[in-house]
Amino acid sequence: MSFDALSARHSRLYSALLLAGLVALPAQAQQATDSDQARTLQQVVVTGVRASGRTALESPVPIDVLTPDDLRAAGAVNGELGQALATLLPSFNFPRQSNSGGSDHVRAAQLRGLSPDQVLVLVNGKRFHTSALVNTDTKIGRGTTPVDFNAIPISAIKRIEVLRDGAGAQYGSDAIAGVVNIILDDAAEGGEVVTSYGANHTSFTPTDRTITDGQSSYGAAKFGTRLGETGFLRAGVEVTRHAATNRAGLDTVPGWLADPTPANLALRGQRNYTAGDPKSESYNGWLNSEVPLSANATLYWFGTYTRRHTIGSNYFRYPDSSANIASVYPAGYRPESLGHNRDVQTAAGVKGTAAEWSYDASLDWGGNAFDYDLRHSLNASLGADSPTAFHIGSYRFNQGSANLDGSREFAVGERALTLAVGGEFRRESFVTHPGDPSSYAVGPVLGAPAGAQAGGGLQPQDAANLSRHVKALYAEVSSDLTDHVFVDAATRYEHYSDFGGNWSGKLSGRWEFTPGFALRGAASNNLRAPALSQIGYESTSTGYGADGKLVTGRILSVNNPIARGLGAVPLTPEKARNLSLGLTARLGGGFDASLDIYQISIGNRVTLSQTIRSAGLENHILQQFGVPGVQSVAFFTNAVDTRTRGAELVGNYRTPLAGGQLLLTAAYSHNKTDIRKVRATPAQLTAIGADNVLFGDEERNTLTDAAPRQRGSFTARWDASRWSLLGRTIRQGATTRVFDFGGGYVPRQTYAARWQLDAEAEFHATPRLGLALGGYNLTNQYPTRSNDDINYAENFPYDVISPIGSNGAYWYGRVRYTF
Repeated sequence: MSFDALSARHSRLYSALLLAGLVALPAQAQQATDSDQARTLQQVVVTGVRASGRTALESPVPIDVLTPDDLRAAGAVNGELGQALATLLPSFNFPRQSNSGGSDHVRAAQLRGLSPDQVLVLVNGKRFHTSALVNTDTKIGRGTTPVDFNAIPISAIKRIEVLRDGAGAQYGSDAIAGVVNIILDDAAEGGEVVTSYGANHTSFTPTDRTITDGQSSYGAAKFGTRLGETGFLRAGVEVTRHAATNRAGLDTVPGWLADPTPANLALRGQRNYTAGDPKSESYNGWLNSEVPLSANATLYWFGTYTRRHTIGSNYFRYPDSSANIASVYPAGYRPESLGHNRDVQTAAGVKGTAAEWSYDASLDWGGNAFDYDLRHSLNASLGADSPTAFHIGSYRFNQGSANLDGSREFAVGERALTLAVGGEFRRESFVTHPGDPSSYAVGPVLGAPAGAQAGGGLQPQDAANLSRHVKALYAEVSSDLTDHVFVDAATRYEHYSDFGGNWSGKLSGRWEFTPGFALRGAASNNLRAPALSQIGYESTSTGYGADGKLVTGRILSVNNPIARGLGAVPLTPEKARNLSLGLTARLGGGFDASLDIYQISIGNRVTLSQTIRSAGLENHILQQFGVPGVQSVAFFTNAVDTRTRGAELVGNYRTPLAGGQLLLTAAYSHNKTDIRKVRATPAQLTAIGADNVLFGDEERNTLTDAAPRQRGSFTARWDASRWSLLGRTIRQGATTRVFDFGGGYVPRQTYAARWQLDAEAEFHATPRLGLALGGYNLTNQYPTRSNDDINYAENFPYDVISPIGSNGAYWYGRVRYTF
């Protein structure tokens, strides 16, 4: 069955579920209430160790537990799960990147400062798929196909467990930085309807204007009903609309950026560029269900569906330039990228008990389809006959798996030992389809760049069709050796059809050396196999380089003869060694805290090479391979070994106050990544004058200090029968941006740390109806202004890498009704 057919079927299913839920709303139902325990680190967790009944503080590795109340007050007002996680977790980074190609449509997240593809995401404990779109024009996450956190509906979430430790021996490839396990809502009764509206309202210094934009509306509804005596069906829908923001400056149009002709100079002092959030519209649906088959067996089924449309901006093309045809765009033009994103994840299985074993047998399928278009663009080589809208390519990623897991307890003396075993078979496929012929055509206009501006379509020669399968077996043993010592050991063997076999192992433990205080630690080795997109993705495009000049370039797979001729070699898996040591404390029922330090050493990290340009490159490719017009190339490579060291602190304090409950939470994260080894530039490249390019200054900056090394937050929350009040301060650490414009011109700037203030007040008009007002970044903080070397002729006064973003203050209101 095709992805589109399956998407259509899921769309009809979720529409029917919503209609059924609205018809079946009970006139009277119990109000859903959140337990105060759910907001603490004392909740039983299911991630990180398979022994039952352990809480977050009793785990041998650090785990954060987030509730729906946490998410609502932390960025979920506009439906962005990733932004909510970045607000709540200092170790989680979710930058807003503008004019960044695919990142305008699929935002990449980082955990512990590592790459977006080095964190594993689970839904109800089942592996969630990555996106299909390859991010090649971005800063954070360049060359990755990350998980799209915003494809998971926030209203579907019961809680989130974030394991901050390597877990490859337990869950498989990708879990180098940690695991995010999203547990879906399973309430068998009642429901909720939520709607919110907000906008940015900010004083914007670079243009001396007050701006109101980014208007966002969010609506969600969910309901639950019982199936039999112990079964349930929980389902819901979400709709989100977000208007674009623009924080571009006034264009100075210097000579290096555009020819100093009257038509170009007439644009000085105008906002010709756009810098900010894309316009987006998203429709989400989800369900979670269980049906008892017998006293010892339960059938379950859950799934999520997302359809999202986004509009991103690209660099402005001036009236008098080789990229323009004046009869088509007399005043120049700014291309817009259109993203059409469809995402499905579904899993079904049977779980129960048999002969003292607990078992779970499941089938899981997930897929992402991304269609990429351009409008307000031009293929200048076609002259006045060029279209102005193009389809530039389609991307598909599918992942299916079959899992069988079992566990049981054995009595060993006076202690219980838990044994868990299981196996997995997984198949992955990655496919790209070319764009319109006009999007990559070389037309008759001499000297004009070929291909659609701001992208250039995938050509037939770029099309990829790759697949692989993965087989895995694992075993895990855990036990309390004494009343105060717990240990867990896990091992996993995985065999990739394209990389062969690998063993991963993990040993962790916890020692409560005095009541309320414990030491915990873990050691593990972990693996991440290169993504199929990193093995086989290719593209050809014409766009602006960092120096503002138009360049026709290609991203080549490592199997391409041109790449091989330039020194590319087959990719190998990344291998990591993780070490962690922590201290936890619990004093009475009111205070708990944890401090964890860690080291992650990663060998053979997969990165996209620096864009390779040299005076002899174009002629070399023409002479050796007969391919004309290639001015730059890049390819994936195991270029570097790194070591990341860090520390994370989390503390909570609860106390009754003024007829309610006060919760104070402090969290802090610090990490630093060092480059330990860099592969030498191949001799084939140095022979044509391209030196130090596999891992140059820009890519070194991406891995080491483009993301903040330090982030911290302090939150105060007070809940009572009538009011809920929240105040939060966040310190976003410093970031550094480096450009390499060639010829030794390597500008660098550090953007200072910033404090952000958030607040919310919710009035409970009735036990079921809540009205809230709040805002983020209420003091209207912006990053450091970019200097003249980096601000692109004052068009981009703020860089995209600062976690505080460049949108200024955001205000919102919310209405929530539970039944």
